[in-house]
Amino acid sequence: MDKTAFYREALEGRTGPLEGTRVLDLTTAWAGPMAACVLGDLGCDVIHVDLPGTAGGTNFPPNLPGTEISYAHATVNRNKRSITCDLRRPEGVDLLMELVAVTDIVVQNFKPGTLDGWGIGYEQCRAANPAIIYVSLSGYGQYGPLSPLPGYDPAALAYGGWMSLNGTILGPPNKAPTFLADDLAGLHGAIGALGALHHRRLTGEGQHVDVALLDALMFQSCGQLTLGALAMEQPRRGNEVGTHVPSNNYQCADGGWVYLGVALDGHWQKLAVAVGDPDLATAPGFATNTERVANRSVCNALVARWCATRTTDELLALTSEIGVVCAPVRTYRDAAADPHLHERDMLIPTTQSDGSVFPITGPAAKFSRTPTTVRSGAPAVGDHTEQVFGEVGVGADRLARLRADGIV
Repeated sequence: MDKTAFYREALEGRTGPLEGTRVLDLTTAWAGPMAACVLGDLGCDVIHVDLPGTAGGTNFPPNLPGTEISYAHATVNRNKRSITCDLRRPEGVDLLMELVAVTDIVVQNFKPGTLDGWGIGYEQCRAANPAIIYVSLSGYGQYGPLSPLPGYDPAALAYGGWMSLNGTILGPPNKAPTFLADDLAGLHGAIGALGALHHRRLTGEGQHVDVALLDALMFQSCGQLTLGALAMEQPRRGNEVGTHVPSNNYQCADGGWVYLGVALDGHWQKLAVAVGDPDLATAPGFATNTERVANRSVCNALVARWCATRTTDELLALTSEIGVVCAPVRTYRDAAADPHLHERDMLIPTTQSDGSVFPITGPAAKFSRTPTTVRSGAPAVGDHTEQVFGEVGVGADRLARLRADGIV
């Protein structure tokens, strides 16, 4: 399909399918900010709250070149407004509750019990706004034996078993190179908010949504948790897939690497012809996937020898011609230059709070009627304090007093 045809019925001037929904983002680090980021990308008016005098909670190095803006902040806090409010002081809590009263969704990822102690937990917010949807993200959830513990992304990867299967076959367990558990929890936080919004539309009722990093990782374990419960073998496969052969990374004649995977016997038959040995299509030990799985090392060695005789480009062209899945192993720098990603709007030139312009990762889901994009760069801390509180009737004199007292 042509891109123009996909968006032919797009509405003009809309922020996205959730336009008109207000979100209070009381988060730090990555899982919580990611949940709010997804909601912002979908068109919500997301208001991020920072403590006065701080640099923000997602200020990870490195900075964007020539700026004081963290790449992480620019990535996960786009499409948000920023206010400051000292939530540790009663005056700040009272001020925030004026926003809660006109808000649809609160997202927070403090350790369970922290915000209750400050006076802005679910029950307190529910008292101010009975229809509030309150999304809590944490390492281990709001209840259960581990719920009081702090939790970070690698801890969930380790505790849940994910790390035990990641890495080379004979090497040590490895964490993911990205914030995988955080990202998954953030996505489930946004999905949970959407489910709660639908329920509220039907009934008028708000509710508390509880998402744990550990639970999100377990849900996305592709059934491995069930295998673990049944005490079934779960060997580490490295770059291979346990259920299909060949499925691995193979080095080419020019030193490059490709991932080549065969899931269907019909594709193996085509590959056998390309390899120059069509008899392999029906030979014992190779004809079916079950046979190839049992004959894994021999099959892998055969494919590896063939790949070593072709350059990366030759191999990609040949496999594309016969319909076999094959992709070059690239860096993020390579991916960032790819025309397909640019056609898909996965890098969007975005003006930052200091006026600089940098490419920021775009939304994944595409909406033909209510398109989404990176509408605004991540704000500087407190950029919208006067604007947001002014929208709920906080006058200039009162705000000046609050600022003098260090509340905002």
